[in-house]
Parts: sequence; structure tokens; C-alpha cells
Amino acid sequence: MSGVNKVIIVGRLGADPETKTINSGNTVSTLSVATSDSWTDKDGQRQERTEWHRVVAWGKLAELCGKFLHKGRQVYVEGRLQTRSWEDQQGQKRYTTEIVAQTVQFLGGASERGEGASDRSQSHDFGPEPSFDGSDSDLPF
Repeated sequence: MSGVNKVIIVGRLGADPETKTINSGNTVSTLSVATSDSWTDKDGQRQERTEWHRVVAWGKLAELCGKFLHKGRQVYVEGRLQTRSWEDQQGQKRYTTEIVAQTVQFLGGASERGEGASDRSQSHDFGPEPSFDGSDSDLPF
């Protein structure tokens, strides 16, 4: 039996997306998405914890994220977890775990987008991301 690797988050962008074209000609967009959890502790005080997620979108989805998303915008992201490793310039092995987006829905109204569009959310699903060889020239950051 194969496993399931599925992630769904709804959160707000902590910064504008970083979108670029890598050496292979593919477009990649990196998003920083915050999700929050709140509860009341035993003393009756309201507590909140924010978790930051690195999200990577590829191809047409990356282009759309770069064009329409901005800091503070609420998004729904569906994808899978992926951990990558590489060697930095000092020869140290580095790791990152990220969500590879398969679907991104732009949530919120026109006032949140800062544009005159309607309040309909936009959903985009463009399939899997391309592979890359892990060399520094193809790293999406």
C-alpha cells in the first residue's frame, strides 16, 4: 500500500511572493504563509501561536501567484510535503521542508487585493512541478 502525502493550509502571506525563472526556463514562486492557532490557557488568558510555512509553486501557477498575491493576502494551499537537501558554499549539508503547491486559491475580497476585481476567489491547479537536478543554478531561492 502506498502512503498519502497531502497538506492543506489556509493562512496569510507574510511577504510578497518571490517569483523567478530558473536556468531550465521554469518559473518558480516561493510563498511564506502564516497559520495561527489560538486557545485559552488554564488562567483564562488568550494564547496564540503562529506557524510559518514555506510554499513553492511551479509553472503557470507560480506566474499567477507572483502576479496576484501580495503580503497579507489570505490563501488556501493544497499540495504535498517535500524535503530537499543541498550543500551550501561552506560545504555544509542544508535541508528545507516545503509544501509543493498543486492548488492555490486566492481568498478575500477586492479591498484585500488592492484592486477593483470582484470578490470571487480564484483557484488554480496546474499539476506537478518539474524536476530539477538540485544544482545551485536550479535552486528556487
